[in-house]
Amino acid sequence: MRLLFVILRIVMAFAIAIAIVAQLAHSVSFLQGTSGFDQAFFVTNFFSFFTVDSNAASVVVLLAGAALGIWRTGNTNAATATATDPLLYTTVRAAVVTYMVTTGIVYNLLLRPLSLPQGQTLEWSNEILHVVAPLYLLLDWLFAPGRARLNYRRLWAIVSFPIVWVIYTLIRGPLAIDASTGKPWYPYPFLNPAASANGYVSVSFYVVLIALVISALGVGVIWVSRRAARIST
Repeated sequence: MRLLFVILRIVMAFAIAIAIVAQLAHSVSFLQGTSGFDQAFFVTNFFSFFTVDSNAASVVVLLAGAALGIWRTGNTNAATATATDPLLYTTVRAAVVTYMVTTGIVYNLLLRPLSLPQGQTLEWSNEILHVVAPLYLLLDWLFAPGRARLNYRRLWAIVSFPIVWVIYTLIRGPLAIDASTGKPWYPYPFLNPAASANGYVSVSFYVVLIALVISALGVGVIWVSRRAARIST
């Protein structure tokens, strides 16, 4: 069982990494030379997307999990080979699973109907980052061996990054003026007060809604960990 998930984690980590790099390179190439294009500004914006941040964190978590699996698979000590993963790793893994599932839900419910920039977005990369990766991270959490039992107090660790990200986004938004449009830049339209007649009231509604979703999913992820620690080899 461990060896199977070692292979799956490595494959998925590389698929996500390739999808991120390919989308970034394609977008830069597509926009290079257009009026007002600032490469440094664009790259900063690219890594200001919650989706990109969550997927990048997934690569690290999956490779770390694969390394743990390889170490345990090759360990002749029975106690070590069947032990649960370190609590810190499991907490970070739980957080990333929560973010990725949130990414999948928010994208497919709120953002999928929006038209994508023609020629700028790689469809296959988009599907990996918003559909394939979230589904795999969820299945990995449910079935991969080594998952430690988490206390519900760990929910604070899970929600801390989204809180920081929202604060960063709302503070940076009015200051990040896109030279090509002359308007403030926000990663998602529902966080842009100028995109709604209700301004920050609408933004607050979506922030609270997504906060509730992340909190609920975080509780669910912790609950799964408490059902039983997966230590099968």
